[in-house]
Amino acid sequence: MGGLVISGGRVVDPASGMDAVGDVALLDGRIAAVGTGLGGAERVIDAAGLVVAPGFIDLHAHGQSIPADRMQAFDGVTTTLDLEAGVMPVASWYRRQAAQGRVLNYGASANWAFARIGAMTGSNEEASLEAFGRAMRDRRWVDNVASDPEVAGILDRLGRGLEEGGIGIGILNAYAPGAGVQELTAVCELAAAHGVPTFTHVAYMSRIDPESAAEAYVRLIGYAGATGAHMHICHFNSSSKTDVERCARLVKKAQAQGLPITVEAYPYGTGSTVLAAAFFNDPEFEARHGTGYDSVQRVTDGRRFQDRAELLAAQAEEPSTLVLWHILDTENNERHRELLDMSVLFPGGAIASDAMPWSLPDGTTYAGDAWPLPEDATSHPRSAGCFTRFLRHWVRERQAVSLLDGVRKCALIPADILAPSTPAMHAKGRLRPGADADVVVFDMEMLTDRAEFSAMNRPAEGVRHLLVSGQPVITDGVLDVAARPGQPVRRPVAPS
Repeated sequence: MGGLVISGGRVVDPASGMDAVGDVALLDGRIAAVGTGLGGAERVIDAAGLVVAPGFIDLHAHGQSIPADRMQAFDGVTTTLDLEAGVMPVASWYRRQAAQGRVLNYGASANWAFARIGAMTGSNEEASLEAFGRAMRDRRWVDNVASDPEVAGILDRLGRGLEEGGIGIGILNAYAPGAGVQELTAVCELAAAHGVPTFTHVAYMSRIDPESAAEAYVRLIGYAGATGAHMHICHFNSSSKTDVERCARLVKKAQAQGLPITVEAYPYGTGSTVLAAAFFNDPEFEARHGTGYDSVQRVTDGRRFQDRAELLAAQAEEPSTLVLWHILDTENNERHRELLDMSVLFPGGAIASDAMPWSLPDGTTYAGDAWPLPEDATSHPRSAGCFTRFLRHWVRERQAVSLLDGVRKCALIPADILAPSTPAMHAKGRLRPGADADVVVFDMEMLTDRAEFSAMNRPAEGVRHLLVSGQPVITDGVLDVAARPGQPVRRPVAPS
């Protein structure tokens, strides 16, 4: 039959419920057959003793580059999407990715923050981490309610992004807390009219009122009920912080009433953001979040800030610098471990990494072709070991969920969140004839994340083979540095 057969592995496919030894045949970038005794292939991968699963789909990955793709490949990811932030403009971003080639499948939403920056400041810089940091110096778009003409400009930019194929609207609400409910209602109405999700970093994350995480979730639930928009909650763990239990109760009740709300979480108690983030400016930062300024750590040199004055001085000088925010002490605090469980194991929730770009000591984003990555390249450990960490800790070690349900959270649930609005996702996250040949083959007993806060750029271990559109990216644990099989994931583009 030509093509490739992955032979004799433990085939785990949540869509069909299959968890049994079998073969998976790939041909012309698609899955040709799943069963036993499949032969006649030009090439055979002996998967005896290994797990064969649909490649993982990351809904929340900011790296969007060849270096980031390579690290995520060892984490079992075959499709990496930037949906919480997104890009702006959309069409030119997709053109650039296609021109340079990508290791993994890629895609993005339309970026509300940059639509706001453009409409309210006149700056039309393309979305990037560095441009975001610069834009944070102009507080108009951060702190102010948009005027009617400015709202019209925001909606116009987002509408163009959706017509250019953007996978929904990314709403970084926490970075522009001044945005009014009328504007955000209009943005959600736009999403509902196009039949696409919004991907929201909720407006507030404090554990106390006013402007608490609970208030932010009640507002988000209200948008879903009032507009009909699909509201997807990004990084449920770091948005809810130590108030996860209350927030989970609110979201579950809203879902039980039929509101279109979905969630994702990553398996860490430490978040990451840019130093310019508005919530660091709060004079009551310590009381409202239950953490001191020393919980904020610069990525490039590991420096923890000692007080508000030091943080604000660094913020003024280097706004786009990446920082870690140590929120939950899961190493030493049992209650914090329980809170992380509530978000990571949320019923029907996806695993998503919030993977950050890889930074060099001077704060610039690494975009080179070296493999392994430069020793001084830093990020967040989740950029290298999110899905493998989840499967190791929650599935293998603790058996909190079965392998079938673990793979469901890594592959099928993310695909199903997007499939109603992005037809290409119907062919991902599952092993069935006709589906895209995005497949991960891993050793469950050896699977582990290796990245630590003291050594971030260690690739995960245990992924033996990774195929994207049927083309090998990892073979016998070795990366093909020339591989560029990644394809765009994009909504149908409106006729020009």
